[in-house]
Amino acid sequence: MPNSDRDRLVVITGGPGAGKTTLIEALAAAGHAVMPEAGRAVIRAELAAGGSGLPWQNRTRFAELMVEADLRSHQAALALPGTVFFDRGLVDIAAYLELCGLPVPGALSFAIERCRYRETVFIAPHWPEIYRQDAERKQDLAEARRTFERMASIYPRHGYRLLELPRAAVAERVAFVQASLGLG
Repeated sequence: MPNSDRDRLVVITGGPGAGKTTLIEALAAAGHAVMPEAGRAVIRAELAAGGSGLPWQNRTRFAELMVEADLRSHQAALALPGTVFFDRGLVDIAAYLELCGLPVPGALSFAIERCRYRETVFIAPHWPEIYRQDAERKQDLAEARRTFERMASIYPRHGYRLLELPRAAVAERVAFVQASLGLG
């Protein structure tokens, strides 16, 4: 993929409950194109269909469904003009599998190398003060920290440079992202 296309695709990652989705929603409200997190969408769809591709039932199937969703999102983003923000990327799925002690399939490794994003990835730091569990986020605070740590280690292994988001109000985070990318 030419650099100009790749550079338009910006990932926001981090552990659960660190404000990623809130930031993505604020970026959308500011007029930017966004791609939602695959995990939550998969959980909702599997619950509605009575499927087993849930992180608390079948982690391998859950990961497969997330890969399918993220590949569709990546392709859809290429058809959009301008910068597109992703609530997590394909690399996050490899981190999830590693956290679960499961192998990363060759097809996922291939997709990670083929479907590239901007080299700079924004990472939301572990932020215990705002962390909340909900119907789809069942991890405890310790697992949320381990997830952040895994994201912080895996992205550089795949050739990405991490830029940590400030622990700040949403508007400040939006301004930080936009300034870092020369937007707005």
